[in-house]
Amino acid sequence: MLVLGIESSCDETAAAIVNEKKEILGQCLLSSLEEHKLYGGVVPEIAARSHLEYIDEIIENTFKDAKVKPQEIDAVAASSGPGLIGGVVIGVMAAKALALALNKPFIALNHLEGHALAARLTSDVAYPYLLLLISGGHCQLLIVRGVGNFERLGTTIDDAAGEAFDKVSKMLGLGYPGGPIIEKMAELGNPERFVLPRPLYNSHDCNLSFSGLKTAVRKIIESYSTDGIIEHAVMRKQDIADICACFQKAVADCLLHKLETAAKIFKTKCPDGKDIVVSGGVAANTYIRNRMQSFADKNGFTFSAPPIRFCTDNGVMIAWAGLERAQKGLFNELDFKPRPRWPLDENAPKAAGAGGVKA
Repeated sequence: MLVLGIESSCDETAAAIVNEKKEILGQCLLSSLEEHKLYGGVVPEIAARSHLEYIDEIIENTFKDAKVKPQEIDAVAASSGPGLIGGVVIGVMAAKALALALNKPFIALNHLEGHALAARLTSDVAYPYLLLLISGGHCQLLIVRGVGNFERLGTTIDDAAGEAFDKVSKMLGLGYPGGPIIEKMAELGNPERFVLPRPLYNSHDCNLSFSGLKTAVRKIIESYSTDGIIEHAVMRKQDIADICACFQKAVADCLLHKLETAAKIFKTKCPDGKDIVVSGGVAANTYIRNRMQSFADKNGFTFSAPPIRFCTDNGVMIAWAGLERAQKGLFNELDFKPRPRWPLDENAPKAAGAGGVKA
């Protein structure tokens, strides 16, 4: 079985072809990141125009890379939400057109399911497993029992972890995207210099919050200005590095503490479950990955995460999740409407970082 996956939910235009032997036959990805850096974040209109301009070329190059003819694929999957709706629509329409022209099944894939199942392509991860999904727009803990079968244990009640990284980086004048920059600066810093809060640390549930942590960082930065205006702050490189290290440690502490709570619930509900998976863009952070690995090792779990290149949005994860759906005959009609909001656990209450309120 061969499945083509198309990704266009944010600023990456991507496609890939995978087979049931877990082989990535071909892939192609183009990011419009450089165009967004000037604005300190992704501009939906710029992203949509880039998708529209390049998506045909990306798909064509993917077939060439795979040395596969379009007629040879068995299904076409597209990231159909949640995400920036302009880009989502472009990817879905391209997939529908291809499916119709080739008379192949169409798969409308939840973008978050792509992240959720990505580790199963590159590691020996069995259902059920505990998932920590951390990205720029989403942050949640879920039990993954199978394709389309998710139980949310907790979610951020405000900002996602990746969004917090981006905004702290912007406050420090470091640029966009914030995650890789802060991680690099944190290597030079003292993670104990500044006292930062751990929001919801004592809430006894699996929910997360990063808004107050951002505010605390802002107050520290403002203290370096004579008039309390953040843009007037005068800081040494070491001051910035120390703030980055303290912020990164605070985020990791919060994630790890809630993962510990979720792991106890997971073992109660799924006694045979042995895998912990971390995925999403923030899962590319080596410091966070290492701490999650240590937690898993100490508590008898097997830790897995997609390779760093597959943590951020890509076509491979869409193709693989599409293949898992195709194996179960889970296809969609061509009248499927793209969804800017689409939680993995449809029965859970709506929440900002779970795909239910904002992309």
